[in-house]
Amino acid sequence: MTRFMASAPQPEAAEAAIDVLKAGGNVVDAAIAAAFVQTVVDPQMCGIAGFGSMHLHLSGGPHLLIDFHGRAPLATTAGMWEALIERECDDGFGFVLKGRVNEIGYRSMTTPMTLKAFDEALRRFGTMSLAAALAPAIAYAEEGFMVRPAVHSFWMRGEDNGRVARIHGLVDHPETRRIYAKADGAIHGVGDILRNPDMGKTLRRIAAEGAEDFYTGAIAREIAADMAANGGLLSMEDLAACATEETSPLWLEYRGHRVATNRPPGGGLVVALMLRILERFDLRAMGHNSPDYIATVAEAMKIATAEKDARMGDPRFVTIPEEELLSDSYADAAAARIRAGEKAAVPRLGGGHESRETTHICVADAAGNAVSMTHSLGSSSGVVTPGLGFMYNNCMMVFDPRPGRAGSLAPGKARFSALSPTIVFRGERPFFLVGAPGGTTITMGNLQAILNAVDFGMDAQEAVSAPRFTATSETIELTNRILRSTERALKARGYPVKRHPFSHMMPLVHAIRLTEAGLDGGADPAADGMAVGA
Repeated sequence: MTRFMASAPQPEAAEAAIDVLKAGGNVVDAAIAAAFVQTVVDPQMCGIAGFGSMHLHLSGGPHLLIDFHGRAPLATTAGMWEALIERECDDGFGFVLKGRVNEIGYRSMTTPMTLKAFDEALRRFGTMSLAAALAPAIAYAEEGFMVRPAVHSFWMRGEDNGRVARIHGLVDHPETRRIYAKADGAIHGVGDILRNPDMGKTLRRIAAEGAEDFYTGAIAREIAADMAANGGLLSMEDLAACATEETSPLWLEYRGHRVATNRPPGGGLVVALMLRILERFDLRAMGHNSPDYIATVAEAMKIATAEKDARMGDPRFVTIPEEELLSDSYADAAAARIRAGEKAAVPRLGGGHESRETTHICVADAAGNAVSMTHSLGSSSGVVTPGLGFMYNNCMMVFDPRPGRAGSLAPGKARFSALSPTIVFRGERPFFLVGAPGGTTITMGNLQAILNAVDFGMDAQEAVSAPRFTATSETIELTNRILRSTERALKARGYPVKRHPFSHMMPLVHAIRLTEAGLDGGADPAADGMAVGA
């Protein structure tokens, strides 16, 4: 019987988690050690200067979420970028501005929250020291890691409808170029060993001095000095103010299961809203990925997306009508509109595409202890402070530069994100852990994995591998494994449809299923990762 299971988009991270569990650590130890490894071997997807959402369930103990979304620096003003707007991304994930000031460089960063959250989780719920949890990551930074295809593919991604080609995030800043380019100026290729000794030194400093050195000590002073010298918004005051928030899960019922997800500014409310609507339909009878099924689920996606854009945000700044959105009357009315053939509108300012980069880790044991955590750098700022080795997030990108809206800029504000690490329960016991990277598509991937596991009885690998679609605009996007006959049927109903050339596409869903027979895991085949048990 499998006693432990870990799933991640990086084999190094999944293996690190299992090593910790086999050595006697608990699921929190394993998740944090794995997440630190992710910050080294996927350095543009995540990092200690990032943000995220951690969902913890400890058998016989606490069940809670640690929210560590980054917040806009205190120097932020509501209208500072309004005159720079070129367009909104077509799925609502950020804006393209003149000069790309929100996307790359020193003004694109929110507060760095990840290290604070990892340290807090270890101290409160782990058994390992911070230094011990950092050890595998330090080894990868100093000894090097093999550049994987997914990492290199991100580096080589070209300009996409106004978005900066990602190579600029590796070569425009001299300190970053020193890490990621070889002596001849070429970026490291697939299979090359990439070493980052400066990151190793920084992680060793944190292991010796503690995480507070990053927020109020010597490392903080280096960060603040670099920001001040280059026109950045982050300050010592911002770093010292970094604090996580503990929240209770957002609960709902779905087909006899209890579903626990995160609260705003995370994306769990979007997942919950879709599940509430879809429970009104016999999805299994429609047939998986049939035209009826895709049209029905896509309409729920569109309704939830429009509500997200208009009425969801940071609850410190926005009053979110959660009770209304999760009410029977709302779900009944939405389902009635879908049955009547109505097509939900998802308005956008202009066009474009989002950057869908983040990472995830799922860890569970046979006793029902579980961690599902999504953490990210957005799509990374391209900035490395000299000598520190790590990259900063670029999450100012996803704020709305127009004042007076749910996602508008404000000092100390977090932007609503799709991060939605979710745990589905059968009775009191966890049954299905799920989470994903992938921008606004995260909620759509998590939703489909839950439907696959609950409505269609798939195991974890089947649930994350089945062909997917997404509708975060008025267009239904299909992977290349959705039948062309289904595509024709959707077009005949008047849907704009976009077929992608990929057999698997974002988000990169990862999951663990807990059954009486043991644990099984799933790693999205679109990534380089794996699920591994022991």
